[in-house]
This record gives sequence, C-alpha cells and structure tokens, in this order.
Amino acid sequence: MPTREDFEKYIDSRISQIQSDYIDLISGEIHRTLGQYPGTNHRMPICCEVMYEKMNDDDKVLHAPPKGKGATLKIRYFKRNH
Repeated sequence: MPTREDFEKYIDSRISQIQSDYIDLISGEIHRTLGQYPGTNHRMPICCEVMYEKMNDDDKVLHAPPKGKGATLKIRYFKRNH
C-alpha cells in the first residue's frame, strides 16, 4: 500500500523530469501507478493532499472534484528553476 512518502517521491520525480514547460498530473493515474487503486483500502485523500502540498505559486489546479480530493484531481506543475 503506498505511503505518503511514496506519493511524495513519485510526484517529486515526475516534476524534476519535466522536459517541456509543464506536466499535468492526475491523482487517479498516480495512485494506479503506485498500486492499491481502485480498491477498498485506497489512499486517494493522501495522494491528493501531497499533490496540493507540492504546488508552487505558478502551478494550477486544472480540475478538482467537488470535495477537493478524488481520482479526477488534475494539477499542472510548471518546470522548476533550480
């Protein structure tokens, strides 16, 4: 079962590998990649929390489910200038 740290590492990795100007990440796709989704013991709320936490000022929520957390959360992360 994916942990908060698993979600953090995966999202950080995807953001650090941005080739163009941005990357769009969708919570359901992230969770499916890491496992246990769909399923009765999914960790979608944690996945979504991490996605929101990883946002910078320039990043944009392209779609949020009605309650803010769900498989359709889509965030555009722009390339980081390190």
